[in-house]
Amino acid sequence: MIAVSADLAIQVRDLTFAYPDGASALVGVSFDVLAGESVGLVGPNGAGKTSLFLCLAGVLKPRTTLFQVGGLDPRDPAQRRRLPTQVGIVFQNSDDQIFSATVFDDVAFGPLNLELPADEVRKRVAEALERVGLTGMEQRVPFHLSGGEKRRVALAGVLAMRPSILLLDEPSMYLDPRGRRELIQLLHTLGGTRMIASHDLELILQTCDRVLLLDRGQLMADGPARTVLADATLMEAHGLEVPYSLRGNSIA
Repeated sequence: MIAVSADLAIQVRDLTFAYPDGASALVGVSFDVLAGESVGLVGPNGAGKTSLFLCLAGVLKPRTTLFQVGGLDPRDPAQRRRLPTQVGIVFQNSDDQIFSATVFDDVAFGPLNLELPADEVRKRVAEALERVGLTGMEQRVPFHLSGGEKRRVALAGVLAMRPSILLLDEPSMYLDPRGRRELIQLLHTLGGTRMIASHDLELILQTCDRVLLLDRGQLMADGPARTVLADATLMEAHGLEVPYSLRGNSIA
């Protein structure tokens, strides 16, 4: 039996998942993430990045020999129900995550479902909005906001739950250059354990020290971000390109 370590935020061994139609999404994936680490998840379309995040968040139920996320085992129904207090996921499309009439109501939704006192809910909403730079926008209608502001509302809703692990799926999607810069600055302030899935490899370089490369549901590489992403042969073999900022240092 493999021991569960308190120093690890995530432990995964031999994780495999197939959709009901038989399509294989993940095959024998194994990795660890240290508490406080920021890890990039890269790969071509259909590599299994979103499927992996949904497994880690307890939405999908994979087969695995060891599965520990934030001190909980998502395979156990009772522990899976507690996952939202430890793991927060921000989806690719913010409109899939925002559904309330006001920013305040949307950010408060999670804490309210924890049956927290009203004062505690208001405190968490205020703290989360401050962290994402949206203080004063509590009564705004989310669907009238810009793409970057919607992204911040979705993130605030996750932060209000105070998870120890954040999963961010394509966080820079739909953002203009200013919104992207602001997102990168925000990510540097969040702390905690983060996994960021993105095709924006420059963003990965600026926010993650380590990279996992997935392709066809398999883990093809795991190492320092600058080393993995500079390997031109590896990147080309898996439908990716060396980021522009590393091209002078790429490995042939």
